[in-house]
Amino acid sequence: MIIHERIAMHSEDDKKKLNHRLRRVVGQVEAVNRMIEEDAYCVDILMQLSAATGALGKVGQIVLENHLKTCVAEAMESGPSADRDQKLEELLTLFRKYASVID
Repeated sequence: MIIHERIAMHSEDDKKKLNHRLRRVVGQVEAVNRMIEEDAYCVDILMQLSAATGALGKVGQIVLENHLKTCVAEAMESGPSADRDQKLEELLTLFRKYASVID
């Protein structure tokens, strides 16, 4: 994993919204765990897993959109060429990883 200098770009409102969504995902995963412990019907477990996966994917989408609108936009508008190249490479890596998750 490559570590880059980062600037916090999430507003307090964004953080609250993301934390709310993540708490919901945690609740869904805990529900799956209970369902497994209680020998719930497999289809019901799979439906709950699907909901948790979708909710977590939405968190990732929000973070990616924020990254594009802030960090990447700033690098493209005013950053040196090396910063722009770095952000583009970062995006390509993210898209490759994200695509493998949703395949």
